[in-house]
Amino acid sequence: MTFMRKLRIAPIVRLSLGLMALLISLVLIADMVLGVVPPRGEMQRDIRHRVAENLVIQFSALLEVGDTSNLSKTIQQVLARDPEIRSITVRRTDGLLVMHRGEALAPAVAQITAEPSADRLRIPIYAGRDVWGTIELQFVPANPPTLLSWFGQPGVQMILVLAIFGFALCYAYLRRAMQYLNPSASVPDRVRKAFDSLAEGLVIVDQGARIVLANRMFRQLHPSAGAEINGQPIDSLDWLKTAIVNSSTIAPWSKTLKSGDPMLSIPMMLPQPDGEATQLLVSSAPITDNSGRARGCLITFDNVTAVHQANAELRAALGELEASRARIEEQNEELRRLASRDSLTGIFNRRALYDFATDIFAYSLTARQQLCCLMVDIDHFKQFNDLYGHAVGDQVIQVVARTLSAGLRETDMLGRYGGEEFCIVMPATSTRQALALAERMRVDIETNACAAVEGADVMPITASFGVASLSLAAQSIEGLIDQADQALYDAKQGGRNRVMLWQSAAASFTRPAELSPN
Repeated sequence: MTFMRKLRIAPIVRLSLGLMALLISLVLIADMVLGVVPPRGEMQRDIRHRVAENLVIQFSALLEVGDTSNLSKTIQQVLARDPEIRSITVRRTDGLLVMHRGEALAPAVAQITAEPSADRLRIPIYAGRDVWGTIELQFVPANPPTLLSWFGQPGVQMILVLAIFGFALCYAYLRRAMQYLNPSASVPDRVRKAFDSLAEGLVIVDQGARIVLANRMFRQLHPSAGAEINGQPIDSLDWLKTAIVNSSTIAPWSKTLKSGDPMLSIPMMLPQPDGEATQLLVSSAPITDNSGRARGCLITFDNVTAVHQANAELRAALGELEASRARIEEQNEELRRLASRDSLTGIFNRRALYDFATDIFAYSLTARQQLCCLMVDIDHFKQFNDLYGHAVGDQVIQVVARTLSAGLRETDMLGRYGGEEFCIVMPATSTRQALALAERMRVDIETNACAAVEGADVMPITASFGVASLSLAAQSIEGLIDQADQALYDAKQGGRNRVMLWQSAAASFTRPAELSPN
């Protein structure tokens, strides 16, 4: 009993084991005195001899007529019907193996016949008066050589049946008797009422995980929790077992009762009949005696469903807010694009051009980098509007803008300065490079722009270019643009469709070959 206490076996189990040990002892004494269990060995040997004689008679008739086919079938049927027979072997008197069915023969036994025993019978077969051969029958050992076969003996089986069913009956009876001693009856009403006033479910279980006390909030966790549960194991509550399975974890109170360690805030999801699951945080703490051993467990069930719902709503609101922020950002980007682009040509407008030019001018001054500015004006633009209408005039502006864009590098910036005027800012560009680019664009406009206008056979389209360079001592971006504008004015005064460079002595350039170095 001391050993059982160390193993912490429940009192009901210890009592049931004691009663069964007493009952088995009485049965063994009765067998010794009265012979309750009949002997099995002699009866089994007699039965085997009779079976063997009957089989020999059948087999002898088949062997006399040489019907080996039916002999084989008969042997197979005998083996299938009688599990006690392991194998049947037919030999001639000279030891030659004629037929063997059943378990495989060992190599030595296949050549030399083993001596007869209680498990191996050898019966002679006669052909007339002479012995033709023998039939050997190998049976299951009468004396069980293994623990499993030993359990198959009637006496052992009777003791096992008495032990198992007797223990189950004793345990059920004692457990039912112990339930009449309701442990919750020892809890004062004031303590019960105090527990019922708590906002979280609370359960007290004993060392065997049987419920001693469950408060009102615990009984409201599930419709099935309102039944009488005092004295029942908490693990037997089906609705609570579902929550444990869904959580893929061991019940926290089981860990606490086993190890004596508290378990804190273990999440569980408790399904409800209406389909809405209840979110719980389960904690357990041991109830110990004076020696520190766990004698029970205090379990709390905190319903955090409202918190989970609030968090889900908050996450949804944050998601909508993020989506709204992304839409606003897209709209702002579109507004920025619209605010910085010319609606007719799609290139930068004057304000955006000034912002870019101001920044690049300051950087070029600091980095001592070259910078050029081009002013472009469509020649005789008013005539396009007067002769062909404003729709054709808009096409002319769009065609010139596309031609200018096609002739620029990625670092250059093109903007519509106003009306039919364009401005180009070229960072890290020397005067020679700017003049060459301007001349190439001028020729491209003169050559291709007219054919790109749809719906009208318009007069030739040309443009004049004014070029200014930071190397020519401009002090501000406004001054640089003004110098380019002055050069543009000189180009228009000089006959249009040409490129002019602003400098102290202005020079006219009509072909790239005529460009002079800085």
